Amino acid sequence: MRAAFATLIAAIMLASCVTVNPPTRITRGAGWYTVKPSDTLYSIAWRYGLDYKQLAQWNGIGVNEPIFPGQRLRLIQRAGTAVASTPPAAVSSADASTAGSAATATTEAAEDTSDSGSNPRSWLWPTDGKPLNTFLASQLDRRGIDIAGETGQPVRAVADGSVVYSGNGLAGYGNLIIIKHSDTYLSAYAYCQERLVQEGATVKAGNLVARMGLHDNQAKLHFEIRRSGKPVDPMKYLPDR
Repeated sequence: MRAAFATLIAAIMLASCVTVNPPTRITRGAGWYTVKPSDTLYSIAWRYGLDYKQLAQWNGIGVNEPIFPGQRLRLIQRAGTAVASTPPAAVSSADASTAGSAATATTEAAEDTSDSGSNPRSWLWPTDGKPLNTFLASQLDRRGIDIAGETGQPVRAVADGSVVYSGNGLAGYGNLIIIKHSDTYLSAYAYCQERLVQEGATVKAGNLVARMGLHDNQAKLHFEIRRSGKPVDPMKYLPDR
């Protein structure tokens, strides 16, 4: 009996020495981003070509919920979770093509308007000047158009909206402003000499938001439109002139 009791006690003591580590939540490496002081949810989504709504969903936060320096954000969907109703904003071969008529683009814009009454039905040019390039989503510096002009000339909001980013924390964009026009559309104004609006400001179409700056020793504005996180050809949305 004593032997059996001693064996039981030894087994209990041995089990107590086994350390069981809780599951580790990995928040570093590929697929994660560390928030910097100048970041917003919108600027991070812009940087990685994501829909800001999807980015918020993956991280369990609201689209208007503040984020903080040092916070880790997931940039890819967690394995095993349900697929979001809006597909990931990735560059497709169709986006990379500049083909397509203005009539088709007008139809697409009209269809988007039916999804949200706040989607702009018409757009204004952000500044005066001649486009210097054509759109090509597969090249980072051509995911929009560059518009030539003079240093300091006015840069204006292309449609009603709210400023969701005003800063210079995105490499390659210089002084940058991002305006949210609806749940679907964002526009961006880069290479600015001066930013004249702050995050949270409400703007109307035609309002002055910045002044044109220099890039590669030339006065120009880099202008982009994103539809559900994906870059689209601004020339299909801006009016003829």
